[in-house]
Amino acid sequence: QVRLEEAGGGSVQPGGSLRLSCTTSERFFRVNIATWYRQAPGKQRELAAMISNLGTKYADSVKGRFTISRDNPPTTAYLQMDNLKPEDTGVYTCEANVWTPQYGSVDYAGQGIQVTVSS
Repeated sequence: QVRLEEAGGGSVQPGGSLRLSCTTSERFFRVNIATWYRQAPGKQRELAAMISNLGTKYADSVKGRFTISRDNPPTTAYLQMDNLKPEDTGVYTCEANVWTPQYGSVDYAGQGIQVTVSS
């Protein structure tokens, strides 16, 4: 069964950086659209960043600090997070539209990964 795998979370001090990655368990499946959502404790889930063939989109709160990208061929999506702030703390979840040879384009969601920014 195909899974979406996230990696790169952890704890960092304010001003630090982390890079999240999102890929399928079948490494050669192409990621058409990748979206990183985040949810801080006690807050609603919000879109942090999205990438597609049409370009990228960011939440206002992360513009200039986060960069979403895909490798070539696009089998993995990345979220580079720089100048992290305590308010960036939360669970980050990748959702992706993936092309599969058997079923065509399929939507997947990862399990979520913890990012903690604290001094």
